[in-house]
Amino acid sequence: MLKSLMVTKAKEELEHEILDKEREKHRYLAERAPSLNISHMSVAQLQDLCRQLHAKIDEVDEERYDIEAKVMLNTREIQDLGIKVLDLRGKFKRPTLRRVRVSADAILRSLLGSKHKVSMDLRANLKSVKKEDTEKRPVEDSDWRKNVEAMSGMEGRKKMFDAAKGSAQ
Repeated sequence: MLKSLMVTKAKEELEHEILDKEREKHRYLAERAPSLNISHMSVAQLQDLCRQLHAKIDEVDEERYDIEAKVMLNTREIQDLGIKVLDLRGKFKRPTLRRVRVSADAILRSLLGSKHKVSMDLRANLKSVKKEDTEKRPVEDSDWRKNVEAMSGMEGRKKMFDAAKGSAQ
């Protein structure tokens, strides 16, 4: 409710502000550029009017140039002051970050402080593997060179084909 009232009030103020700007614009234009009635003027009067308009155009161009020069000067000054502020603060370079090895316990201690009493021993949760299981597999102590010579050529391929055929039957 309050938000909607504030929004409606802001809209009304915005509309009033726009209307005020329009009125100010019309007033300024009426003051600076009066309407022209050239239908009843002679050629000499029209030439005189053109000279007056050219003189006003020149004045406006001079004012515009002066204002642009002031704006450029101010922007340069603002940039210079910004640079001076940065120089006065000092030049801080970010150091290169190094990788640090920290244990889980140290991380928890730093986060929780003295409240952390439980140690996180990750190795305690791992399954233990018995050596007997790994030793049950038969280990072949054959010379690999004999196997390569026996299996080389078409004869070796035939032996492999026959061995595969025999195991499938």
